Parts: sequence; C-alpha cells; structure tokens
Amino acid sequence: MNAGGLSRRIVNLAMAWVGHFRGGLGYVTVIAAVIMASLSGSAVADTAALAALLIPMMRAAGYNVGRASGLIASGGIIAPVIPPSIGMIIFGVAGNVSITKLFLAGIVPGILMGVAIGLTWWWLAKKENVLPGRKVPLPERLRITAEGSFAVALPVVIIGGMKFGVFTPTEAAVVAAVYSFVVGKFIYRELKWSALYGLLLAAGKTTAVVMFLVAAAMVSAWLITVANIPTEVAGMLAPFMGNKMLLMFIMMVLIVVVGTALDFTPTVLILTPVLMPVVLKAGIDPVYFGVLFIMNNAIGLITPPVGTVLNVVCGVARISMDEAFKGVLPFLCAQLVVLFLLVLFPDIVLVPLHWLMR
Repeated sequence: MNAGGLSRRIVNLAMAWVGHFRGGLGYVTVIAAVIMASLSGSAVADTAALAALLIPMMRAAGYNVGRASGLIASGGIIAPVIPPSIGMIIFGVAGNVSITKLFLAGIVPGILMGVAIGLTWWWLAKKENVLPGRKVPLPERLRITAEGSFAVALPVVIIGGMKFGVFTPTEAAVVAAVYSFVVGKFIYRELKWSALYGLLLAAGKTTAVVMFLVAAAMVSAWLITVANIPTEVAGMLAPFMGNKMLLMFIMMVLIVVVGTALDFTPTVLILTPVLMPVVLKAGIDPVYFGVLFIMNNAIGLITPPVGTVLNVVCGVARISMDEAFKGVLPFLCAQLVVLFLLVLFPDIVLVPLHWLMR
C-alpha cells in the first residue's frame, strides 16, 4: 500500500474534502486513519505511514507537533480493531474464537474510536492558531475521489467477501495483497518491480517476528496451564462471576495495567489462555470479550513506557517521549471512554454483529 501509492491517495482524498476546515489536517488524519485501518490491520504500519505523510505538513502549517503526533498515534491504534486486524487473527487462533465474527464485531467499535478522537480534536483545534487549508474546487475533489476510489474499495471487497462467504479471513489477506499489488503496479504505476524483493523481505521479517512470539507464547501457555494459573485466576475473580459487567470492568483494568509494560502481541498471547476460561465460565460472549480485549491492548500501544506506536511517532516527528505523551493524553482518555462505554453497553458490539452475520 505504501510503496504503491494507496496510502498517499487516501490522505489526498481526506484532504480534498475536510482539509479546508479549521484544524483540517487533524480531520484528515482521523479519516485517513480509519480508512487505512480497514486496509492494513497493523497499528505500527499505519502510524508510520500517516506520520511520514502528515507530520511535515502539520509542522509547516504551524500545528503543535506534540498534539499532532498524539493524534496520529491514537489514530494508528484503530488498525487492530477494524478488520482485517492482525491482532484479532492472533487472538482468534490463541482463543479458538471465530475470526470472521471478530472481524465483523470490530467494525462499529473501530468507527467509534475514530469518532472519539475526531471529537477530541474538534475541541482541541479551537486552541490551534493556524489558518485553514485551501478549499478544493468540486471538480478537483471529484477527480481526487475517483483516483482514490481504488484504495477505498479494498475494505468493501474484504468485508463483503467475508460476509457473503466468498472467502475466509485467511483468503481475504491474499485478496488484499494481490489487489494492492495490482492497483499499485498497473493502475497507479508507482510500485516498481525492483521494490518487490524489499517488500517481500520486510513482510517475511515481520511474519518471522510474530511467529517466534507465537511459538514462545505457546510454551508460556503450556506452562501457565501446567501451573494451574487459569484456575487460580478464576478463583480470584470468583466473587465477581455473578456480575458480568463488573467482571469485564475488572479484567479491562487489569489489561490496561499490563499493557503499559508489555507489547501488543505478547500481551494477547500470554493473557488469552489465562482469561478465556474465566470468560467462558462467566458466560460472557467470547467474541465480545475478544473485541474489547484487542481494543484494550491497542490502547496499550500509546501508553508509556513501552508504547510501541508512541515510539514510532516520536521517531518520525523527532520529539521526546514526554512531549508525545502530553500530546496523546487527551486522545488516550477518549479511547478509554469508548472502551468502558462498550463495557457498560455490550449491545453496541453484539447487535451490529448479529445483523452482519445474517
């Protein structure tokens, strides 16, 4: 996507429609983050792409770089929640939960995360002393929209294909990769044959890292089971088993704390075998739990000291972690509000899932 020009055209598309509003580059970030989340499934990849494209533009326009970096980081963590999410695939495999159901259940929560940071930006943008961007004439908007439609069509293809049973989530990954290659190579003509080796090598390295983590986590899961830790945890949480909402709240707080110290994938792989028996015993829908579990772990990507996504945006923007954390804090609070809103109202996740599964 990045090498083939899809990411840049998504940003251009958002820029054409909302770039002229006050704080317009922030709205561009939110819209581009949601669209790119529905394409890649990787928080780090989305954040790196958005930061490389937008931080220089926001800096040149006079935006507070720390706040802009915080917005981009909080937009990047939508990727693990909206399908096709890499995190949900890992959780689905580790917890023996339907990946297709997880994908479909993540759509509404992911959009709500985008709405939350959009509203937070609207409130913060009042303090930004920057001039609005140029208002793009309608004919040019339509041209940019038509050019970007090939990129925006990909999530429709993925979700539609899974909903109607055309392909599985694994096959959807192949469709997405081939589609991105065809569009980047033959339609946008920005993807060079010479770049393919580097892209395949980078993908192989990323996959190898994840697979090593999975292998190590499987050993950890076996040790956790042998040590009877799930039973011990279930015993500790037994007083709350009669109240699903309170139990979910306690588990979410626990995951928030763990997420500050562990990276995304290890947290998913280590905590899944510990918490899933508790979830099943309490009668909580495992798909519902999975969506909130992944969202919570995604939020951990912007919490120091580990905060992988926060580190990425610091590197691109060349700012300190303190400055980035100050910038991300309002958006972090907004994401936590969405998370606990879903704890209070499970139907926000479950009702759209049941409708999409018809």
